[in-house]
Amino acid sequence: MFDEIIAGWPEPAANLALDEALLRAGPRRPLVWLWRNPACVVIGRGQKIEREVELSACARDGVPVLRRASGGGTVFHDPGNLNVTTVLPDASEPLAHLGKLMSQVVTRLGLTPVLGDRGLFVDGAKLCGFAAFRTRTGALAHSTLLIDTDADLVGEYLTPQPSDKRPLDSHRSPVASLADHGVRPSAEELDAIVAEVLEVDRRRPPTDEESDWQRRLRETRYDNPDWHRTGARGQVGQRSAGSSR
Repeated sequence: MFDEIIAGWPEPAANLALDEALLRAGPRRPLVWLWRNPACVVIGRGQKIEREVELSACARDGVPVLRRASGGGTVFHDPGNLNVTTVLPDASEPLAHLGKLMSQVVTRLGLTPVLGDRGLFVDGAKLCGFAAFRTRTGALAHSTLLIDTDADLVGEYLTPQPSDKRPLDSHRSPVASLADHGVRPSAEELDAIVAEVLEVDRRRPPTDEESDWQRRLRETRYDNPDWHRTGARGQVGQRSAGSSR
């Protein structure tokens, strides 16, 4: 059984901060959060922006570039992309858990997915990417699901595969959205499918503790240009004296 978090902001920094905050706050039971960002590029924790992002194109179009806390590759977000975050108090294989979930969701949409090392593929094109990280409070895994994002935009804002491949570089794959496969579910339909697959039995807003973590993570990381530019470690901070697990 899962709690589904009901929240969302028009600022990518706020959404990325809550994404991490749900884990930092110490989940008492499994959580799932479905969320969307406006147009932005999000790079993995240890990646180099100049190797991943077409910075001139992003600057030209006003597309911000942000860094998340998890590893994995660089992704393009926009309203046509659904982000699915799961947070588990205790999970030895969070990526395997989320991969199984997303495979079930895509199957229920009438497609035949193939789960690979670097994501979920349909007819050889990437539909979902995955990333994860752990703390002493549990494990977080998140996925991008391309609903109707224009695949050309991915190539517009992300660099081609570098010739001098390095371990943290993204693995570029052809991408195709659900719409490219002729599937156009509504937000309500997707939410219902995820809720059924995960057996969601409660929907709620973020708790006070989760919101407090979100605020502090924005101050120390996600509103900090150095974090996004270089990955300089922002101080995550300690819980407020009045907060509890």
